[in-house]
This record gives sequence, C-alpha cells and structure tokens, in this order.
Amino acid sequence: MKQDPVDILLVEDNALDAELTLRELKKHHLANHLVHLKDGEEALEFLFANGATHSLPKLVLLDIQMPKVSGIEVLEQIRSHELTSTTPVVVLTSSKEDPDIRRCYDLGVNSYIVKPVNFERFTEAIRTLGMYWLLINQPPT
Repeated sequence: MKQDPVDILLVEDNALDAELTLRELKKHHLANHLVHLKDGEEALEFLFANGATHSLPKLVLLDIQMPKVSGIEVLEQIRSHELTSTTPVVVLTSSKEDPDIRRCYDLGVNSYIVKPVNFERFTEAIRTLGMYWLLINQPPT
C-alpha cells in the first residue's frame, strides 16, 4: 500500500542546515510532503529498498559531504537506475571545489548550489529553489 507522495527528499547531515531548509520550505508551504534523511546510506535505502511503500520524490536536495555514503555516490546511483534517472536532483553543499562541481554535472545533476553563509541569502536560495522545482518546473510525465 502506497503512502502519501514525497515532494522533497532532503539528504543533509548538518542539523542546522537541515532545520533552516525545513523552516524556509514550510514558511512558503513547500514542505507538506518532505522527508529528511541524515546520510547517503539512508537515502539509497529510501529510494531503492525493495517493497518501498512511498512514491519517488519530485525533487532531491542533496548534500555531497556526508558520512557513510557521499552525495556524489547517491547521485551516481540515482542517475544509473531507470526508475530515478529523470528525478530532479539539486546539490546543496558547502563545497566550491571544481572537481566536485564538475563530477556532479558529469553525473547529470540538475543544479549545483553552494550554500550561502549569510542567513538571508541561504533562506532566499531555499525559497527560490523550492518554488522553481515544485511549482514552475515541468517534469516529464
């Protein structure tokens, strides 16, 4: 039996960043169906577990610097499975390193956003990306 659809899968190990992201998405009514996971291993289990009782997310917000399984490895798995290959993935990370950026785009990330340090810029970035990917973007059917 399927449960409620998941609009956003937030994969973020930093508790403060996760809380700020959740708060901003809720403030703009974009987090009604959001699942927050704390590492890449949990994300892979959520997305690919046999007998999963949930629908696939409309958007994955993915940090790349995480314990257990990195976000880059999660992105690679998402893109390599037919079921999730077109799921929009936005990397939301503190890494400005060109090898990370290049690797994510080579793997097919839809967007790569460096987390702004400034609180106001961070909340604006979250609001904008939530509005775009959930309300404006037209995914394939």
